Amino acid sequence: MNLELFIARKIHFSQDGGRQVAPPAVRIAMIGIALGLAVMILSVAIIVGFKKEVRNKVIGFGSHIQITNFDNNSSFESTPITIPAGLRDSLRAFPGISHVETFATKPGILKTDNDFQGIVLKGIDEDFDWTFFRDNLKEGEIFTIDPKKNSTDVLISRYLTDLLGLKVDDTFLAYFMQEDASRTRRFHITGIYETGFLDYDKLFIIGDIKQVRRLNEWEDDQVSGVELQVSDYDQLDQIAENLFFTLSEKQDRLGNTYYTRSIKELNPMIFSWLDVLDVNVVVILILMLAVAGFTMISGLLIIILERTNMIGILKALGQNNTSIRKIFLYVSFFIIGKGMLWGNIIGILICIIQSYFRLIPLDASTYYLDAVPIDLSLSSLFLLNIGTLSAAMLMMLAPSFLITQIDPAKTIRFE
Repeated sequence: MNLELFIARKIHFSQDGGRQVAPPAVRIAMIGIALGLAVMILSVAIIVGFKKEVRNKVIGFGSHIQITNFDNNSSFESTPITIPAGLRDSLRAFPGISHVETFATKPGILKTDNDFQGIVLKGIDEDFDWTFFRDNLKEGEIFTIDPKKNSTDVLISRYLTDLLGLKVDDTFLAYFMQEDASRTRRFHITGIYETGFLDYDKLFIIGDIKQVRRLNEWEDDQVSGVELQVSDYDQLDQIAENLFFTLSEKQDRLGNTYYTRSIKELNPMIFSWLDVLDVNVVVILILMLAVAGFTMISGLLIIILERTNMIGILKALGQNNTSIRKIFLYVSFFIIGKGMLWGNIIGILICIIQSYFRLIPLDASTYYLDAVPIDLSLSSLFLLNIGTLSAAMLMMLAPSFLITQIDPAKTIRFE
């Protein structure tokens, strides 16, 4: 029989008139643990969800890896590269690559009778993955690419349709500059998308790649670049590096050098900003653990002081300090466990409510999202609970040393 555990259960679960007795300091410590863990669960879920949502939106517009012309500048008026069928097959077979698609871009001006807006026409081919835009489609439908027909159908953002007073099935004129001459194209809106990422929503129109080739007077195998999707985002940097060295010494039939960059390299400011959020999570976790730990320390000290007479009696009966410390560490474990149980209930419940009902909104123009995102995995939840329990129990070791200072001869005479 575990004597220390037996005594600890008697101390913690003692009943008085049918109800459990708990000093106010113990209840406060339990509440501190519960609120601390709930805040940590929410912090991790929100930060991970925010990073994933913003990252997915950036990737949705630019994929994981882009292969372009080495001579390109940072503008959307790109220098083309040629993509032979053999290179496509090699990229599809490259380790870690799950999807390959080509694209071409052309900056222009979208004009109606009342207003105008600078845009980028992104031409896509039959191999384009529509998953991202299908998930963010608000009105209309996705158009199809006919390899034998130059389509005028486009997908346009809600920001642009609201700005210019357009709707599904409307047509509009877009103007493109080409060697000091202006070229006009009329496009037909088949669908309206809205991602909440205004930096891109107010810029991109998705259309047929053949339109861009005609505007730029390119041949059928010329494109602005190739977009690649990886099967495992955690391996993105390594895959991009391997591709860079594989293609850096290759040239297309016109002598152009291939330039491979990951989405992190294409958008360094956004991904650096997302990395900074990890620091915020660490600070929050440390603060919450500190607050919860100090409330638990005060609670344990109160319990020890209240049980001074009992400690003196146990020492007089031959119980050593280590054994008595174990008793109060068990008591601490019960208090921490109960607080963590309520902390998990509160944190997970709030996460579920926010995930399904999106009660807490955000300004999309500032945060790129219209509501606080939630992404809580079982692994994160498990690590938070294990970390909280371990840190709290380690912090209980110091106050438990107070037991060694209690003299049984001085304590058992007092009630």
